This record gives sequence, structure tokens and C-alpha cells, in this order.
Amino acid sequence: MTAPLRGRPGPVSGGPDLGPGPGTQVLRVAVVGSGPAGLYTAEALVKQTAQAAQAADGAAVRVTVDVLDRLPTPYGLVRYGVAPDHPSIRSIADYLRRVLEDPRVRFLGGLRLGGEVTREMLLSCYDAVVYATGAPLDRRLGVPGEELPGSAAAADFVRWYCGHPDADPGRFALDAVSVAVIGAGNVALDVARVLARPAADFGPTDVPDPVLAALAASRVREIHVISRRGPAEARFTTKELRELGGLPGVDIAVDASPGHLAGAFPGDAGASPGDGVRPPGADPADRRVRGNLAVVADWAARGPHGGGRRVCFRFWRRPVEILGPGRVTALRLERTAPGAAGGAVGTGVYDVLPVQLVLRSVGYRSAPLAGVPFDERRAVVPNAEGRVLGADGRPRPGEYVAGWLKRGPSGVIGTNKADAAQTVRSLLADRLPGGAPPHHADPGAPPLAERLAARGVRPVTYAEWLGIDEREHRTAAALGRGERVKLSGWDALNTAGGHPRSG
Repeated sequence: MTAPLRGRPGPVSGGPDLGPGPGTQVLRVAVVGSGPAGLYTAEALVKQTAQAAQAADGAAVRVTVDVLDRLPTPYGLVRYGVAPDHPSIRSIADYLRRVLEDPRVRFLGGLRLGGEVTREMLLSCYDAVVYATGAPLDRRLGVPGEELPGSAAAADFVRWYCGHPDADPGRFALDAVSVAVIGAGNVALDVARVLARPAADFGPTDVPDPVLAALAASRVREIHVISRRGPAEARFTTKELRELGGLPGVDIAVDASPGHLAGAFPGDAGASPGDGVRPPGADPADRRVRGNLAVVADWAARGPHGGGRRVCFRFWRRPVEILGPGRVTALRLERTAPGAAGGAVGTGVYDVLPVQLVLRSVGYRSAPLAGVPFDERRAVVPNAEGRVLGADGRPRPGEYVAGWLKRGPSGVIGTNKADAAQTVRSLLADRLPGGAPPHHADPGAPPLAERLAARGVRPVTYAEWLGIDEREHRTAAALGRGERVKLSGWDALNTAGGHPRSG
């Protein structure tokens, strides 16, 4: 395959680049997905292969990695899933950029598995394929009224404010006065914070201009964060909670019984009679749990400060119906209590909360890939240490998986690094000398670039991504808005990159 176009060279550390020569084994790998899981996989392939080559007694080994993505932009959730007011987390893209600029790695954007490329095509062109497409789908509430206008996935709201090309810039007009955010994780906190924070705070960030205009015109005054269990079981991190509580001009309120705020631990001071069972995962020695309880208890003791916006945490509530007619006008909630076997059980007591926008943040799930085994119940690709397993429970030759598609949507961004390293160890154990290679690419198959060209498909190159990157920096400079302003929509991205194809 032809050498990639690229800029700003900065190879990943891990050993010298061993060019092909007598006795050199060239291992060709395709990684599907250019988010953290995919790029950490590419990095691990470069590093572990270089280490194996240095330790080898005899034949050298060289790896080439093609990283494919359906988008013309790399970095996945780092670019399109992290809140714009968290630049320290978004800086992970600077690290991942060095992976893409390694001479052994090439970016091929605008390629959908099951569309422009197929599983069979990849397996014939590469010695191994690693699937790392993440968890792009949201989980549903499964309650009446969920399809009403004004009810949406928090994931869609995140994609909107992050400028994802699939998101309509006009999707969220923010003309609701009261909003319900359903969920007890950091994504729910991100959504609540973006709704509560003054629009001026987003001026120096990379949110697209239409999003910034919508935030400036927002009529939102109340944000209700709804959790079916208590603060001890919530998946918030204490740092995120404190950040929300420190927003200027924002009042924080807590709607829960004092006993529930005590943490629902047996023997805790103030525990209510129904709190005799320790909730699963709510270890009283857990520093995060104790930190969260302290923050929430402090909020509960506060009075209002007269802020222009208000965030109310409603614990021990579960949504049972989204009310209309025509569009969302209210949310019906059932009060819950700790169950004897853990979790939360309904009490038969209901409240109706007037809201005009409902955003569900109850988890993500992976999407099945064409021709790749998929466990519908767990929403992951069945695997053993990254080796894809077929219906017979045996590894499928040449196929591997990494990231959320491998283990489910758990952990933080950095969790994907160790996860990718494990998958690569399995891959190299199968493919390097001394292993029992179960799959060989078809030596007579044309390179992927030739096969795509024959179908009239030209991937987005890394150089074209750099064109998008440059245009976003120039847009920010022209608007006086910090370092970058994201372009909205497929056409704008492809035009900036000089690629003829739109989404």
C-alpha cells in the first residue's frame, strides 16, 4: 500500500522503525475505529511489535497499522463526547495525535464497516482486524411517552454541543424553562452543567457557533437530575459534583430524605428504617462514595442564593411516564426505596414534575457490526482476552476486539489503554513467530486502496484531516474564540479537508 500523507512527524516511542528487509516479517493490521480504544490499540501494536523485534533471535518483525473510521475526523469520544468546558480531558487528543503521526500508522477516514468496506474485504487485505467502534447507541427508558417531541437521549445532546457531523445544529432550541436529566453518572452531570453554565463561559471553547448562539438564547431556568437510587449509589465523581456546585449564579437543591442522604448504610447515623441493606457497590469505605455524600449533604443544608438558574437533585425517583399531549409537558415519577435484595423498588407514591425537555442518560450500548458476532444481551462482541469468539465458542481467525465493544461501556478514557494492550498481546501471540497463526491475508488480494478505488471510493487522508484541523483554528482566530471552533456538518468538514464526498 502507498505511503500515507501526513504532517508534523512524531513517532510513538517503543523502538526503531524496522524497514522491510531479508527475513523481516511484515504484519499488516486494520483497526476499525479511531477513538481512544482504536488509537491505543495502534500504539500498542507499534510498541509491542518493536519490543518483540528487539528481543527476537533471528527474523525481525515490522507492523503497519491502518486505522479506519466512518468520520473524516479522528479521536472519537475525545472529540465528540467530552464536554467543551473540560479542556484538560480533551487534551488527550494531543497524545493520540502522536499515534496517528507515527510512520507505521495511517488514518483512513470516511469508511464504514458494512458500507464502503466489508469484513471479508478487510480479512483478505490484512493479517488481523481489530474492531474498536465503541458504544454509540443510547439505552432507552422503556416508558410511555418516550417518543414525544421534547424527549431525547442525552447522547444526542452531547453530540449536538460537541459538533458531531451527524447532529443537526438546530436540533436543540433550548426553549424549555424546566428540563429533566435522567441518570446518575458523569454524562448526566455534564449535561446539567452545560445547561446551567452561563453561555459566555463557552465563548473560548470549541463549540460550533450555532450551538453557542442556542446556549446564549436558552430559556432554561430549572434542571432536575433524577436518580432511581440514592447519592451513595450514584456513579458521579466527587470532582464533577463539586464543579457543578461551584458554578456562579446557580443554586443547588436536593430532594431526598435525611436518612437517604446519610448513605443508607446499616448503622449510619440518621439512617431511616427502610435503609437496613447496604446498596450494592456503595461501600462506606469508598472514598468517592464518602466524598459524594459529603457534597450532597452540604448542598442539602444550604439555602438558595438567588441564582438565575437552579439544579435540583431528585434521588429515589424513577420515571414511569413522559406526559404530553403533542410534546413533553411533564414527567411522572414514582418514589423508590432500597430493596431487600439491593437496588430500588417502587413505593406506589407518584409525583408529576412539570418539564418541557427530558434528556435520558441511562447508559450506552454498542451496535452490532456486519458479519461480526454480537451478544445482544450484553451488547458486546463475545471474546476471550480480545480474541473474537464465534458461535462455537472458538476464536475466529484474524479477528480481535478492543474498548467498549469488547467489555461494555465502563471505565474512563485511560482504561482503554490497558484493555488495548491485552488485545494486542493476544494478537501478537497468534501472529508472531512461535505462535500458531490462525489466519493469513490473501497474498494475491489487491491492497485495500486499490479495491476501494475500483469501487469509486477514496478515503479521507490524514492530510485532509489536517486541513479540517487548520480551518477550525483559523475560524476560532477570526471569531476571537480561543484555539478552535468546530465546523458543523459533513459538508463543512469535507470542504475544509478538500475531500469531494459529503456525508
